[in-house]
Order: sequence, then C-alpha cells, then structure tokens
Amino acid sequence: MKKHLHIQIKVFIFVAEMMEKKSPYCKCLYYSANALARIITKIAEEEFAVTGLAPSYAFVVMTVNKNPGLQAGEISEIMMLTPSTVTRLLEKLETQDLIKRHTEGRTTLVYPTKHSVELDEQIKAAWFKIYQRCEAKLGETLTKQLTADIFNAAIKLEAK
Repeated sequence: MKKHLHIQIKVFIFVAEMMEKKSPYCKCLYYSANALARIITKIAEEEFAVTGLAPSYAFVVMTVNKNPGLQAGEISEIMMLTPSTVTRLLEKLETQDLIKRHTEGRTTLVYPTKHSVELDEQIKAAWFKIYQRCEAKLGETLTKQLTADIFNAAIKLEAK
C-alpha cells in the first residue's frame, strides 16, 4: 500500500510539472477558467453554426421558446447575464424575427416567433452535440461533475 501511494505521488508531481511546462499559469483559477471558456466557446460556435446563431443568441431563443411571455429581467436571471446584455441580445433577435416583444402597461413581455419555434429542435441538437464532444474527450463522469462544479462555483461567486 505504501509503495502504491509513493507511485501515485510521483505521478501527481510529474503531471503537475508537465502542466507547468505547458503554462506557468495552470494553477491560476482565472487563467484556467478562461482557457476552458475559450475552448468550450469554440466548440459551441462550431456546433451552433448550423442554426445561424451565436451560442448566446441560441440560448436566449431556447429560453424564450420554453417560457413564452418572460420579461427581460427574468431572462437576465435565467441566463446569468446583465440586463443590458439581454436587451442587446433581444434587440438583435427581434430584427431577425426570432422573438417579439409585447408591451403591456409598463411591462414588456418576450415571445417566440414561428421562426424561433421552427429552429428549436436544431438549436437543441447543437446544444447536445456540444455535450457529446466534451463527453468524448473527458468521459461522462468528468463532464457531468465538471459542469456541476463550475455552475456551483459561479453561483457561489456571484452571491452577494
């Protein structure tokens, strides 16, 4: 047992040294999270390209398709984006006939269009392909655990 532990420690040290040779910033959360985000963004852009939408737009469309009549602030909370970012995304989607906004008094509600509903299955298929590509490289367990850990960290870091 002691010999096995000694070998594991040597392997861990070797892997850590190799990571540092690849990047001196590999132990930095900011650097590592952004490196991962860039890679995942590239994968998402490739998969969502078939829809004609960038990933952020595709997620807004899915959100509105699933929840017709949401307010922009609710979309902002669901998407974990600032209200100004959601407003910009909604304006662009409206010009593309993918959402429509309806004002009732002081409240503006967001609804899907026929075009966005028609795109829904294609968007969901692209979303699933992102997961499949990650799972193929990382394995199912790590993909699920990494997803949960990253989201939980985002929630904790965002909390006031």
